[in-house]
Amino acid sequence: MSKPQYETYEQQPQYAPPREPYGSYDAYDPYDAYDAHGPAYGYEDDRTRGFAGNGVPTQAYGAGGASVDELPTRVFTPDAFGGDGFAGDGRAEGGTAWEPASTAEAETASGERASLPRQQGGPRDEGRAGARRAARRRRTAQRPDGLRRLLPQALVVAFLAGGTSAFVANDKAVQLSVDGRSRTLHTFADDVGELLADEGVDVGAHDIVAPTATTALASGDEIAVRYGRPVRLTLDGQRRQVWTTARTVDGALRQLGVRAEGAYLSTSRGKRIAREGLDLDVRTERTVTIMADGRARTIRTNAATVGEAVEESGVTLRGSDTTSVPPASFPRDGQTVTVMRISGRKEVREEPIPYTVRKTEDASLPRGTEVVEQAGRAGARRITYSVRIVNGVRQKPKRLRSEVVREPQPRIVKVGTKVQPTAVAGAEGRNWGALAACESGGRANAVDPSGTYGGLYQFDTRTWQALGGSGRPQDAPAAEQTLRAKKLYVQRGASPWPHCGGRL
Repeated sequence: MSKPQYETYEQQPQYAPPREPYGSYDAYDPYDAYDAHGPAYGYEDDRTRGFAGNGVPTQAYGAGGASVDELPTRVFTPDAFGGDGFAGDGRAEGGTAWEPASTAEAETASGERASLPRQQGGPRDEGRAGARRAARRRRTAQRPDGLRRLLPQALVVAFLAGGTSAFVANDKAVQLSVDGRSRTLHTFADDVGELLADEGVDVGAHDIVAPTATTALASGDEIAVRYGRPVRLTLDGQRRQVWTTARTVDGALRQLGVRAEGAYLSTSRGKRIAREGLDLDVRTERTVTIMADGRARTIRTNAATVGEAVEESGVTLRGSDTTSVPPASFPRDGQTVTVMRISGRKEVREEPIPYTVRKTEDASLPRGTEVVEQAGRAGARRITYSVRIVNGVRQKPKRLRSEVVREPQPRIVKVGTKVQPTAVAGAEGRNWGALAACESGGRANAVDPSGTYGGLYQFDTRTWQALGGSGRPQDAPAAEQTLRAKKLYVQRGASPWPHCGGRL
């Protein structure tokens, strides 16, 4: 028994006709490609549909070169297939055209017994066998021409069938969600990045793609893209810019970890965040203690300033009252603020202005002699102070203004430059030191209790000036006082010093 010339239909999967959506079976006539296969076999599998298990019609084709036009065409018309290529009962119309061939007939056509099952007995079996025998006789008469005609068509069908299989294998059904908008699509992209590029979805540094762009795609995958949005956030007085992929203010707060319970928000939590972002001011709830009038008040607040927190505590600031921290500053969590009750008044004081001393040289006066030409006089200045009393405690006065009410008068002193002789004839050799010690204790500026006598030798002013002295004797140098004393001794002897003159 010789080997069959052609393989069975099951052994040629590349010739399977394409399925929906790449073309309906109604428009595709497989007889053109399969007539050249010689002996073929029908199958019992899936007979109710008129197809084998792999979706190929179960018509048995005999060897030979019969053309499509010579085959019964009714089995492929829409009417024969119940409107979609099938009869209403699920089998092809036309009697025995779809029943499997008998074993003997398959053996006669191929030269050896077919190994596939056949339908046993019955009038339908005999009708089908007769139809197949007639088809084989027609093919045998036209084998050479039919084979040459069908071979190119078979190659084209094989190419299309193989390409269709690859096409179906590469096609993937995936779900793409872009910023919450989801859609299902078919793609031939190899990975997530290629899919996004094909769909025109641009992602930036602040956007999130899950799974990552390098992840390989498979049918059924879900890809999510979340766009980043800039939020210019002022949180408890501190401003910064952050990025979020949340689409609402509430979602952004949760994503950023901001405690929003009891917080003040500059916009509603449900507000949607556009791609360009938004400005958001958040003041969280804080604990602040207000010390006022000897009492401590602890409150929970989301106030924007210390002044607002003080007002919320029920404390009223009056007049010059203030707080220990600037009222416009931001209240911090756990902060203690002291309210300072302030009262004040103005005080005016008069303070002296010291006079200056001006000295001029006088050649008529002996060297070492100073004569006061003009006595000095202090001036007066009126100063206004502001005095604050904070919580009953007087503070250091603050100087507000100053004005001079009396100008000071300088003291003018003449200083002698004339050189005086130290010796006086008739008075030398006397113990002038003993006389000075007895009269004044040796002190040149000594003055008696009555204020009448002064200097080393206790001159009165009239006697001093009569001897050529100026001013008061106690203001003159010791040498000049001794010189004047010697002159007085020459004139009057020791009588001017009745108690101490004997020491000379």
